[in-house]
Amino acid sequence: MWSLHNLILTCTAVSCVTGDAIIPVFGYEGSDAEVPCPYPVGYEDYEKYLCKNDYEYSTDDDVPIRSEGENNKYSIYHDQEPLTFTVSISDLQFDDAGKYWCGVTRTGNDIYTEVKLEVRNDMWVGTPTKIRGNEEGSVSINCSYETDDVNNLKYVCTGNRRSVCLQQAIITSNNTQDGRFKLTDDKNERVFRVTISRLSLGDSGSYLFGIQRNAGWDGFCAFDLEVKGEMFKLYINSMDF
Repeated sequence: MWSLHNLILTCTAVSCVTGDAIIPVFGYEGSDAEVPCPYPVGYEDYEKYLCKNDYEYSTDDDVPIRSEGENNKYSIYHDQEPLTFTVSISDLQFDDAGKYWCGVTRTGNDIYTEVKLEVRNDMWVGTPTKIRGNEEGSVSINCSYETDDVNNLKYVCTGNRRSVCLQQAIITSNNTQDGRFKLTDDKNERVFRVTISRLSLGDSGSYLFGIQRNAGWDGFCAFDLEVKGEMFKLYINSMDF
């Protein structure tokens, strides 16, 4: 996610650096990230590159990719229409996090835009809420969210990998019914609820409830669902007598 709000060109004796426009980029360990690099009009055909750490002290080892080359981890896509080139970084690791600079080669001083890359653990590492249900019964699970998330997409997936949760979603707030799964969103209470009917033993496991955000990290609630079989219900009923 990134923004070009208040993009200003400030030229110094060292280089021409875009001011007040640090581009934040987010990615999960093991997944990919895309770094959008804007540049001024008139530089469409100039060489583009990405360098890590501080550009004043960078060496060739700090420049992992240029527009005339590629490697297994970095690749460049150049779209001249919005005056942006995009660098893809694959298989993110924690040591990939940090400061980068989008660069445009020109005679004299190059043009730079600062980028900050954050990398987080892909697996949910918090303590999930325990939910129990009975086979052939139903459960309703709630996930609350902030006021700023009222109109954002909500989604649910199985497992605990955040990077692929949206792509593998069972149900979303744009598709509120899918078989035994139903999603309702109470925007006044800022809670979305998923009801699973006709529970089966195969429904047991980990679930992530996600809130998509236009900037920064998506929000998540985590649940562990345990479905008890008919024999367990018969045992409980016999205890009542």
